[in-house]
Amino acid sequence: MQTITTTEGLAAFCDKARSQPYVTVDTEFLRERTYYSQLCLIQLAYPGKGDENAVLVDPLSEGLSLEPLYALFQNTEVVKVFHAARQDLEIFYVDKGIIPEPLFDTQVAAMVCGFGEQVGYETLVRKIARQQLDKSSRFTDWSRRPLTEAQAKYALADVTHLREIYEFLASELKKAGREEWVEEELGILLNPETYITRPEEAWQRVRTRTSSGRFLGVLRELARFRESYAQTRNVPRNRIYKDDAMVELASTKPKNHQDLSRSRLLLREARKGDIADGILAAVQAGLNCPDADLPRPDKDDEKLQVNPALADLLRVLLKAKSDTAGVAAKLIAATSELDALAGGVRDVPSLHGWRKDVFGAEALRLCDGEIGLATKGQKVITVELN
Repeated sequence: MQTITTTEGLAAFCDKARSQPYVTVDTEFLRERTYYSQLCLIQLAYPGKGDENAVLVDPLSEGLSLEPLYALFQNTEVVKVFHAARQDLEIFYVDKGIIPEPLFDTQVAAMVCGFGEQVGYETLVRKIARQQLDKSSRFTDWSRRPLTEAQAKYALADVTHLREIYEFLASELKKAGREEWVEEELGILLNPETYITRPEEAWQRVRTRTSSGRFLGVLRELARFRESYAQTRNVPRNRIYKDDAMVELASTKPKNHQDLSRSRLLLREARKGDIADGILAAVQAGLNCPDADLPRPDKDDEKLQVNPALADLLRVLLKAKSDTAGVAAKLIAATSELDALAGGVRDVPSLHGWRKDVFGAEALRLCDGEIGLATKGQKVITVELN
């Protein structure tokens, strides 16, 4: 097993990879103590058998630059293959502002090929590569050096088996004529907006049942402060204060440090110093916000008159279409989409692109009373209603 620790070594590997049809990529990182992921290891491989043409790259090595790898990522002649790429891509985008193209995600491809919803890498290794993974190093501190032989072997397996998985799935997609389906799904991963977290939008991720505009205004400012503070100091947002404490603060609206000391949920460290001052300033900003600028709760769901019987029929139709197409139902339409369709909403993803061909067109006909559902043996079929 080769471990690259110099920029020259990485450049030499990437030069060879440039002439290959694809390169498989994986990373190991830590995020428990930081806001941004700490990149600890990169695994790379191009076509070959076993550990042949596969390397580990140690980004913690002094003086090593990832520029050769980023140049390879921008080479459109080489497909970059990941499994469940979201977090890996975020690391590279945050570091360099680069998203590898062309991109192939074997988890997405496996869902299109009928391997189930959010299928894990271990499952694909077992079903496609007919191998078993050694899981003993799954929970390990990848920042510690030197790596053990077991750690290195575990990490390298994440890209060596991925070669066979990619080749199999790419072949299956081509035979089924579904390559464009995967490309459509990868649009989210290729969009830089996927990896940008804006402090002013952070409040939208906080769950609360209160719809008061003033409450939401204070919550927005508290979430904005927490996100900015966490990003600036590279610490996990929950180390500052957790969501339940934020909701409590938005409700109680503390005006001074003495009020903060009465909080049941606020961490001790947040009751003093910069965090305490930031909380009080955020609460005041929310209270001073003009009514016209306060967040407005989305009441579309409240107004939605869902026909529960129709929603149930749509679930049955989705299951039937999913089974017939051999595509994970979750990839075709989320449960919330079915409720929206049953409530008259027509601007949903399942009515566009390949999803419309597989499910959406028939779903609309079911909603309009043009077709019904019946059973034929073990199958659910659609029947015309005249």
